[in-house]
Amino acid sequence: MRVGLVIYGSLDTLSGGYLYDRMLVRALRATNQEVMIFSLPWRSYLARLTDNWAAAFAARIAAARLDLLLQDELNHPSLVWLNRRLRRTLPCPIIAVVHHLRSQEDHSPALLPFYRAVERDYLTTVDGCIYNSQTTRATVAALLGHAVPGVVAYPAADHVQPLSRAEVLTLLARRSASTASLQVLFVGNIIARKGLHTLVAALAALPPYSWQLQIVGNTRIDPAYVDRVTALAARRGVVGNLIWHGALDDAALRRRWCAADLLAVPSYEGFGIAYLEAMAFGLPVIASSAGAAHEIVTQGATGYLVPPGDEGPLAAYLGMLAHSRAQVAVLGYHARLRYERHPTWQESMAHAISWLHEL
Repeated sequence: MRVGLVIYGSLDTLSGGYLYDRMLVRALRATNQEVMIFSLPWRSYLARLTDNWAAAFAARIAAARLDLLLQDELNHPSLVWLNRRLRRTLPCPIIAVVHHLRSQEDHSPALLPFYRAVERDYLTTVDGCIYNSQTTRATVAALLGHAVPGVVAYPAADHVQPLSRAEVLTLLARRSASTASLQVLFVGNIIARKGLHTLVAALAALPPYSWQLQIVGNTRIDPAYVDRVTALAARRGVVGNLIWHGALDDAALRRRWCAADLLAVPSYEGFGIAYLEAMAFGLPVIASSAGAAHEIVTQGATGYLVPPGDEGPLAAYLGMLAHSRAQVAVLGYHARLRYERHPTWQESMAHAISWLHEL
């Protein structure tokens, strides 16, 4: 097949969604499919809407003589009307790769109806979807009022070169016996949707000597939000408890996984690859009850789910784990077992590609 993929910016962008796209492209190319990348620039949401009248971009896609056009659903504002024009010149199926819906994020109430309408209109222009979770599939159906043909192909975490089970058991023994402050790890782009401010507020309710927060993620996307989190920590007197690492390469992130006691990212996620990556290293996970985290995190067995934006339950779980390292180890052991039961990237992407061939 000749396959096209529409994305914003570079396929090498650091995020779970782009990792998923890279793995899908890699799997397609490994099965001798030709994949062409069609990139649009990152701009504001309103500016992206003007891409719908980019005649040269539409002509490039039409000239490629594709058998299949994949579109990262993140690009929906640029494609909502352009797809209708492509239909007149493009005889192949159009498939959206859906990581999560923008209309499920926490935006201004005044803007949400607009985002919802644009996203709904875009999804009516595609022939099917590759979903990263059952939750994402359900949110698309709820938005449209009907199911959209597609396949659920879960992300995986074997790309992180996880430790062996024996090595994880050694880490669990060390964590269980530790008397040092609880090492809480946050991994994700430093943006409001990821809930870092809620996590800092929750940790600030605990004795400062009992915890340390290691923050891994790109701080350049929203500098104003970074300042907001720093100001919150200053008001609560815990600036010294926050260690900012910025974006890390794989080797440095691997060291962070090994040094941590648990992962806490209380955000809405369409799946949450970081949760599964943490489980590969035997780390319990604290995640939001909103989104798809419940498909990975089992309450009280591999971690805990907390209501979005609610620092009270989050502080309670963190305080309990700070005082019970044995519980940290037990949760981490079951988290590792959950990781081992999860499909690999090869298995998940093969499932998606098989569905594409049937289509």
